[in-house]
This record gives sequence, C-alpha cells and structure tokens, in this order.
Amino acid sequence: MNATSATLVIGASGTTGRRVVAGLIAEGHRVKAAGRSATPVEGAQAVRFDWNEPATWDEALGGVDRVYLVPPIGSSSPAAVMLPFLRKARAAGVHRAVLLSSSAIPAGGPAVGEVHEELPGLFEQWAVLRPSWFMQNFTGSTPHAHSIREDGAIRSASGDGRVGFIDAADIAAVAVRALTDEQAPNTDLILTGPQTLSYADVAAVITEVTGRAVVHQQLTFEELRDRWATEIPLEFATMLAGMDRAIADGAEDRVTDTVQRLTGRLPGTFRAFAERELT
Repeated sequence: MNATSATLVIGASGTTGRRVVAGLIAEGHRVKAAGRSATPVEGAQAVRFDWNEPATWDEALGGVDRVYLVPPIGSSSPAAVMLPFLRKARAAGVHRAVLLSSSAIPAGGPAVGEVHEELPGLFEQWAVLRPSWFMQNFTGSTPHAHSIREDGAIRSASGDGRVGFIDAADIAAVAVRALTDEQAPNTDLILTGPQTLSYADVAAVITEVTGRAVVHQQLTFEELRDRWATEIPLEFATMLAGMDRAIADGAEDRVTDTVQRLTGRLPGTFRAFAERELT
C-alpha cells in the first residue's frame, strides 16, 4: 500500500463504514472519511460525498488509491450512480475497490448485483463483501429494534428459516484486510457469524439476555411487502420482502469460515452481541 495515498471510505459514519475507518486508522493507514455531512473523524480527513451529487466526487477521489464502497441507501438501482463514479475513480488512480453487497445478491443480481458484476472489469484488485444479515438490525433505529421496543415482537416473512447473522465489527475487520493486504481477494466473500439462527431463536436470546419477553411474529410475503411500502418505494419493499421469503426457503442457512480465514479470529456470536449491545 502506497504510504502517501489514502483509502476513501464511503459511508464513513455508517454501520460498517465507521468501523472500517477506525480499523484502518488503528493500523496507521491514511483515510478519507466520506459522507453527506463531512462529519469530522479523529485521525481521518473528512470529506463531503453524495452519490447523487457528482460535483462532490473529485474532491473525495483526490490522493486516493483504494476505496470502500457502501451503495446509496434505499436505492433499487444503485448502478446508475455507482458505475459512473467507479469509472471516474479508475481514471483518477484508484486501483483497488471493496464493495459492500449482500449474501442474498449474487453478481448480476438485482440492485448492487449489477455493480458487483462490473467491478472485476474496472479494477485489477477488488473484493465484494457479501455479509449475511447484520446483528445490528436489532438495535438502534432499525424497524426490528423499534418493534422489539414498542411491541415485544420481531416481524418477518422468513418463517422458520435460519440466518448466519453477523456482527458489523466482523464485516469491517474483513473489509480492512481486503483493502490493505498485499494481495487483494479478487473474489466475492460470503460472510456469516459462527452459527445460524431463526428469528424465533433471535427472539429467545434477546428475551434471555434482556429479561423482556420478545416473540417472532410471522407475516406473509404480502403483509411484509405492504408494511415496508409505507416507508420505502414499493420496488425496494418488494425486493426486501422477497429476501425474507428466500430465508424461509433456506437460502441463508449456511456458515462460512471467511471471517476467521481473513482476520485470524472467530466471528462473534449473537449472544455475545446481545449482551454487549442490548443490556
């Protein structure tokens, strides 16, 4: 890694981005922390960046040779803005890109899957992180966290399907390695926690850890889609509800060794996460 160049972290105040920034700084790397408000970050150069404002792109790319990419939130067609940016990034001297995608979206799939498909043709060094569902989906201001607090319920259309929930800290640790190791992965990486859990299992762990009763309320695909559609565009709501339906069909019932293989440590368990974040 060129000591005079920086790594651009897009979404630097987000769930994975802020952890990636912290991990890079801890290892002594130069970082440009990009976000819509250019929030100051100790040890990093804050820069304003907006996917939908190309005028912000040049400043973000100055002096950068690699980039961590978090797609625009809530967009069902992120390639429309991401691919022009990535072409500009390549022309500006970026040679390694690490893209945050999803275990549910393969190359060429919907949404960010289009960007995944194009990435190897744009950069010689690259990686696509495809994490399973975040443990952080049950904290903060997320819909699950809200329904847990307000109703003591987790609502999904996932049935009894199981998911390898993963801590964002483990996703970020893999991202740091993918950005800085001498050899880029040059592949996509399925990231999971150490075990698979159903939403009923998650509710049981939260109940045990917090002492407050939480249950899993099963919805149909249509019920979940319509619930999401009150907050986000119907196309995106349909895609998200479809992901829950895929969980019910077993699509996320898997565990990989990727976190341990790339970072040298085991990924955290959901119980450890709940004890840390929910108590």
